[in-house]
Amino acid sequence: MTSTESAENTPKPAARDPWDLPDVSGLVVGVLGGTGDQGRGLAYRLARAGQKVIIGSRAAERARAAADELGLGIEGADNAACARRSDIVIVAVPWDGHAKTLEALREDLAGKLVVDCVNPLGFDKRGAYALKPEEGSAAEQAAALLPDSRVTAAFHHLSAVLLQDTSVEEIDTDVMVLGESRADTDLVQALAARIPGMRGVFAGRLRGAHQVESLVANLISVNRRYKAHAGLRVTDV
Repeated sequence: MTSTESAENTPKPAARDPWDLPDVSGLVVGVLGGTGDQGRGLAYRLARAGQKVIIGSRAAERARAAADELGLGIEGADNAACARRSDIVIVAVPWDGHAKTLEALREDLAGKLVVDCVNPLGFDKRGAYALKPEEGSAAEQAAALLPDSRVTAAFHHLSAVLLQDTSVEEIDTDVMVLGESRADTDLVQALAARIPGMRGVFAGRLRGAHQVESLVANLISVNRRYKAHAGLRVTDV
């Protein structure tokens, strides 16, 4: 038997189940911009699901005040301490402070799994519209500014109102997750799945982040027209 025939007869390993995700329950999650609506909502939902969460802010006292308000074992710290103490760091800062914040935290975020959920948007009389950063997207800007971090993109399409509503038991939505490493996107998908009703769905590499970020402008229009808090569901997956 030739080497070619031997290779052809060797059984191929079974395809990996895309829903076989890692256990992230023991990881510490930091939320930069955790005193804003989106960051605060994510911190609350993850802590409510049993995750250890640290809120980060430019002012440590502001972060601690927000953490005390939320309870659930959430801690508050300045952004640098939050980044250093966390295994996974969610970036939920306003777009206009995105680059400056990440530039200042480059060393603190080195080696960390960073999840960017920032949506570059503009607003005028006709409503919300997408902005396109020079790098292509907020997530790609983060990757350019944080060469020693593992950058992913996720949590863009979540309603801050629903996230913070303590009477809402489940958030009925899918979370689009983008990144360059399957190991990293699997971790983020697993983190999303910690929140009841939520599911993380792999949606491609970071070069596709602009489309995902931009869709938030359309959801804002949906919500305004229908007085809703719309999210997304991916069918047949």
